[in-house]
Amino acid sequence: MQVYSPRNRHTANSLAGFGRKRKSLFAKWVKGIFLLAFFLLLGGLLFLKLNLSAAAIFTDNVLRPLLGDANVIAIEKIFFNASDGIQRLTSNQNSIKAPQFEDSGGLNNVLGNNLDLSPIPKLNNFEDVQNEGIWRDWPLKAFPDKEVMAYTFVRSDPDRAYSITTLVQLDMNVLGIGSVAGIKQPAGPIGKPGPGKVPKEIVDSGSLVAAFDGGFQYKDGQYGMIVGDKTYLPLKSDLGTFVGYKDGTLKIVDYQGQELGKDINFIRQNCPMLISNGEITVTNPRSRILWGRLAAGTVDIYTYRSGIGLTKKGNLIFAAGNNLTPNTLAIALKSAGAINAIQLDINPIWVRFNIFDQFSQGKYVSTPLTKELHDGTDGYLNGYDKDFFYVYKK
Repeated sequence: MQVYSPRNRHTANSLAGFGRKRKSLFAKWVKGIFLLAFFLLLGGLLFLKLNLSAAAIFTDNVLRPLLGDANVIAIEKIFFNASDGIQRLTSNQNSIKAPQFEDSGGLNNVLGNNLDLSPIPKLNNFEDVQNEGIWRDWPLKAFPDKEVMAYTFVRSDPDRAYSITTLVQLDMNVLGIGSVAGIKQPAGPIGKPGPGKVPKEIVDSGSLVAAFDGGFQYKDGQYGMIVGDKTYLPLKSDLGTFVGYKDGTLKIVDYQGQELGKDINFIRQNCPMLISNGEITVTNPRSRILWGRLAAGTVDIYTYRSGIGLTKKGNLIFAAGNNLTPNTLAIALKSAGAINAIQLDINPIWVRFNIFDQFSQGKYVSTPLTKELHDGTDGYLNGYDKDFFYVYKK
């Protein structure tokens, strides 16, 4: 016969309680694993269906808070590269089509003024695609008798005929550029929100010509940004740095703490240099180490990317394309004449370029550069979460 003392009863109750806690903890683990599997499956379906914009929103708004940045970046790499692998298996090189440019009316070759519109030689041995490497004028009402913006496209990856980079060349002799901090990014997380929209005086003057995406979010590098006399984020070394001066001069430099000069209008940093003094630097040993430090810009993820470069003449080159790495983005920019260049944002929903044409006082017709790019009109004019650049008639 077993005798139960109060102490025995206490021990039995403790064991029973411990058992219940274990069951409760186990149930929570099972529920957590189920929810994680569900979210990963949902995200995976979005990627595999090639709905990359929806997948990017889902990743930032759902997976990142749930799993943390490092884990999500690893998952992004798997999904983006899986979608790229599917395209490699299913794409037909003979059926590759040019980007769907909005009807600009500038369908003939132009001689240009300060623009260098020499055709870009084919970068790879692919089947011909009509107008590849041929610059086309994008006529603007602000410049009725002058070509100041031209566009073309190239394919810079020898293994991916479907990876197409659209290029825009801007005559910075007659155009100016400004930088806008977003309402939330890059400095909202530290209590320094920006205005998030093109300045009212630019919009009202009728001089707005274009706007395009800026750099990474705060959590993806905390890269420096200064506009006017306001420092949103301090500058960091080893980063490609875009500097705009009040007199209209532009520079892209490898920032190592050097003096950048006076009368600065804006500074924006984002990732190590793509091109430095005419040399593609992504794959050299130092740059590979630098790129490996990045939270969201590693060299082996195939996704939408954008970048900017400056030519010998001082013209600005904007590049955006699908299934790019930093290296193939750099190749495309160099083919267009960029001697110094940096990457901007990545992933399909964040890569943007809108063209603006005024039709009445302070009112514009705005279209994305291509039908594949997300339309940023509303955000650029009325308030956008992320930073961006705007281009205007001087």
